[in-house]
Amino acid sequence: MGPLRSLPVNSRFRVTFETHRYSTPVHLAGAIVLAKIYPDRLAFYHQDQCVAEHARSYEHPDHARPLLEQRLKARDQHLLHRFLSLCPQAPEYYEQLQQRRLNARHHVQKILARLEIYGADKAARALQDAHEHHAYSCEYVANLLEQRTRPLPEPGALHLTRASDLLALDLPQPDLSIYDRQDSPSTQPPTS
Repeated sequence: MGPLRSLPVNSRFRVTFETHRYSTPVHLAGAIVLAKIYPDRLAFYHQDQCVAEHARSYEHPDHARPLLEQRLKARDQHLLHRFLSLCPQAPEYYEQLQQRRLNARHHVQKILARLEIYGADKAARALQDAHEHHAYSCEYVANLLEQRTRPLPEPGALHLTRASDLLALDLPQPDLSIYDRQDSPSTQPPTS
């Protein structure tokens, strides 16, 4: 005999065990049944009487694998398309990521995550600048974005504490004699 377990019967007279649903008689909806678990079957008991018996249901791990792989591939294609349409330099940037990094997909995902935070325009500009500087990594793009959004400190007053820091300029005295002339046109009375 296998292990025993108390299981609830739902309002649709089903018992859930290991993500599978097994039916019981209708009158047991809402009750608790005792499940005897065997490698090949399940037997449900209520008040010491067997009320249902089912072949045990197992999922084969390989059955869902093609669907999961297909979904992953579709998601990767969607991300790649989104990345490549970011700016004109994106396709070449992606080629360089593939040549220089072990996991280009990881870098693409991280850059696209920054796109959600900073917006498409800023992310595209950072990608263009990273490409111009031949810096191919999500960390470099993230650093550019963070540096550009960090507020700059307000410039403070310049305090010079040493006389050697002061500018010692020798300026010639201006010639003010041009203002003293009596014959300048501005001082002569107007002629009519």
